[in-house]
Amino acid sequence: MADSDTPRLPGLLPEAIHRAVKPGTALLRLETTQERGGVLDGAWWPRSRDISAELPGLITALTEHLGPVTRVGLDASAWQELPTRLTIDDRVVRIDSFPVGDDTVLITRGENDHFALLVVPPDTAPDAARAAMARAVRADNVTRAEQILIDTGSTRQT
Repeated sequence: MADSDTPRLPGLLPEAIHRAVKPGTALLRLETTQERGGVLDGAWWPRSRDISAELPGLITALTEHLGPVTRVGLDASAWQELPTRLTIDDRVVRIDSFPVGDDTVLITRGENDHFALLVVPPDTAPDAARAAMARAVRADNVTRAEQILIDTGSTRQT
């Protein structure tokens, strides 16, 4: 069997992913169940705290899977200069500032359909980021984002 014929394990990120992925590229995992019983619906690992550079990639990826995103709720203290709206893929996305914590982003699809994503801090080591993202997307996860980051060693470094 040639190397090109070897099946690749889905969802595994290469070890050098943090260095290889540039700002604006979304590293995203979503829960893939019909039920949304867990605390979180997915996880996002941005490359920086520049929301204008990071959010377009996330919105584009989410739109492919969920449909049009209309609003994003973020904690302003976690990001550099938070605008009130961005135009992404020819659509205006409103950005709301909520004290949700720097470990969570709230996504609104349509008018009332909400999704909560864990936000892995940009400077997190790849192994810790993978562990946090995998735990966040488990259908039976009842652990809040902040605790997942603490448990996996992914907490924001100051």
